[in-house]
Amino acid sequence: MRLDGKHAVVTGGASGIGRATALRLVAEGAEVWVGDLDRAGGEALAQESGGRIHFLVTDVTDEAQIAALMNAPDGLDIAFNNAGAGGARDRIDEISADDWDRTQNLLLRSVALGIRHAAPLMAKRGGGSIVNTSSVSALGTGYAPIAYSTAKAGVLHLTKLAAAELARDRIRVNAVVPGFITTNIFTRHLEVGEDKRAAANQAIAGIAAQAQPVARAGRPEDIAAAVAFLASDDAAFVNGTHILVDGGMTIGTRASWDPQSPSLFTALEAFQ
Repeated sequence: MRLDGKHAVVTGGASGIGRATALRLVAEGAEVWVGDLDRAGGEALAQESGGRIHFLVTDVTDEAQIAALMNAPDGLDIAFNNAGAGGARDRIDEISADDWDRTQNLLLRSVALGIRHAAPLMAKRGGGSIVNTSSVSALGTGYAPIAYSTAKAGVLHLTKLAAAELARDRIRVNAVVPGFITTNIFTRHLEVGEDKRAAANQAIAGIAAQAQPVARAGRPEDIAAAVAFLASDDAAFVNGTHILVDGGMTIGTRASWDPQSPSLFTALEAFQ
């Protein structure tokens, strides 16, 4: 019960990583307010929690709605800025300005405004913990579309800058960097029935199990565990950094961990 008596806000908490994290924070003693556009999913989650999770319909591209969510608890200790989607998928030489702006507003501006409206409330409580969701796509190429990846890289730098500015108020700001986590973010854009979407998610999970040294797909609960740590006093000396939860995906080239993958060294061995 590391979070006993704490008040927490989770954006994008009706499904996926946000949902798993809201449940984990409750399991560790917190009372949680979840914001999401998915009313049905949010209300179902609140009911499942036995009253420990409260749901508010929230569009994180609307500053007034972010502010309302952060002010919903009677005092705020923990904020998890997590809401997001895949955003525009176009190449840099094809993307429209409007699609670029929509993606940045959803994935980066919303995090900045979440911090902006959470911080004064935490300062009144004598401190707090803010955790932001970034992505492995912030660390390299080939993981996600360019607009998404750029926004997630911005989240990492914003995290460090905000940690520096808010340290005087005893507010810690960190980020979690998920790898290949099986959520609906990959199939949400598909205009197909639920049966085909479920089949696509299953196929993605199979691919994910081969994408990194840890030979299974990442789960929302893997990220939730890292967020709970960063939110707790166990991470009291952790500030302005990130935790990479990617199953080892970013260790190095595939040849460094997959003996079946060709490399320069294995090619040379054939001539010995």
